[in-house]
Amino acid sequence: MKKLTGTQRLTRAAVTAAIYAALTLALAPISFGPIQLRVAEALTLVPFMMPSVVPGLFVGCLLANALAGGGVLDTVFGSAATLIAAWITSRSKNRLIAALSPVLVNAVIVGLVLYRLYYLGTEVPVWVPMLEVGAGQMVACFGLGLPLLHILEKQFPQLGEREEEIQKRG
Repeated sequence: MKKLTGTQRLTRAAVTAAIYAALTLALAPISFGPIQLRVAEALTLVPFMMPSVVPGLFVGCLLANALAGGGVLDTVFGSAATLIAAWITSRSKNRLIAALSPVLVNAVIVGLVLYRLYYLGTEVPVWVPMLEVGAGQMVACFGLGLPLLHILEKQFPQLGEREEEIQKRG
């Protein structure tokens, strides 16, 4: 594992937070609401290569949700979902598991939040917003995140904090 200084770790986390928040807010019409595709969630695969960005993903999500999200529930639980998903991704040994964890974590947690915000008291079953969030996460993680991870590993291998593991995985 590549040893980073505290400043390097903080810088990576800060840059990640800024990118996540900027992407989410720039694409706010599709990032928020009962049906959403949060493009910035593609970044939740970056901890597979660089575990030091996990706190940045949490802070970026927290900022975006606080500034434009669905209130306190979305800010607290949506940001926690991104933190949990990014942490699981950072511990994953396989790219597909790394991509699947944000899909499942967000589908359940954010799906429950969206159910509470938009569907509570209606005839819509709780699994509907879970499937909607899961579908958006599939696009973000598998359609955007895996290609992003591949590009980062091939074009910028020096950024990797898990170089030996990445080389072994192939």
